[in-house]
Amino acid sequence: MSLTLYWMHCGGCGGDTHALINASSPDFHELFDSLDVQVLWQPSLSNITAKEHHNLVDKMLSGEQQLDILCVEGAVVRGPSGTGMFETIEGRPQKNILAGLCTRAKFVVAVGTCASFGGISAECEIEASGLQFLKRRKGGFLGESFRSQSGMPVINLPGCPCHPSIVTGVLTELVHAKPLALNPYNSPLEWYGLLVHQGCTRNEYHEYRVEDSIFGEKGCMFFHLGCRGPLAFGSCNKTLWNGRSSKTRVGVPCFGCTLPDFPQSSPFYETPNIEGIPDELPDGVDRAHYMAYKAMAAAAAPERLKKRKTEV
Repeated sequence: MSLTLYWMHCGGCGGDTHALINASSPDFHELFDSLDVQVLWQPSLSNITAKEHHNLVDKMLSGEQQLDILCVEGAVVRGPSGTGMFETIEGRPQKNILAGLCTRAKFVVAVGTCASFGGISAECEIEASGLQFLKRRKGGFLGESFRSQSGMPVINLPGCPCHPSIVTGVLTELVHAKPLALNPYNSPLEWYGLLVHQGCTRNEYHEYRVEDSIFGEKGCMFFHLGCRGPLAFGSCNKTLWNGRSSKTRVGVPCFGCTLPDFPQSSPFYETPNIEGIPDELPDGVDRAHYMAYKAMAAAAAPERLKKRKTEV
């Protein structure tokens, strides 16, 4: 018996859907054909009538229609004053419909940072939240104790947008009943178990503290230009976008879009620092030792790095 999938679009831009459409090997259609998954509804791709869609939702809520995988894109809109009336479907708050579907689904997957943690939507006056987190705080819309029919919490796939290979990979694991090891923010370690910094082509510059202070040079962007690669967990430099690139590979700092507190309060292209050392350091790093190490590393930097020349 094939599994069913329903994709719900809440408060967000739709970028995760558009990224998924760009998936390849397999593409969107190949994926669900090969997995034998019946897509009940996807807001950008389905063409059933509004009445048919509303009937489908009612059947899922009543349990008449099987719901195996519920994918949620965008943050949950709870305003004004907790009523949810800023976002409604035929007069019903969408958050109430979402809550009912979450209790029916075998798996609940938060696709993108807004659905996972609130993201950009949580910065607006709409009382938006992630499904099971609000920024770094556990709980979110569904509460810390929520578990889907499978016994799992919400599976968070942060990213702005989430890389399509992560979405297709996680859905494949769920369909084949593969166990998913999760990090403390309920994200699969297979894709969120390493820092964006790992795999960055500018790593050697970072180790020797050869820093960029203006764009266009070839050095580390962590110290002055706001790069959050050493802070954010994600596979951007492992699973390249379009199979070929990432932000840091083209000289743009990592914005940390997989972090629970994205977007941060400081400017994207500036690094808040104390005495030249970033305010935020990678997990487990002691500031005093980091300062001493980086001072020695800078003194030992090879000339080819100082001159921004790569050996051939």
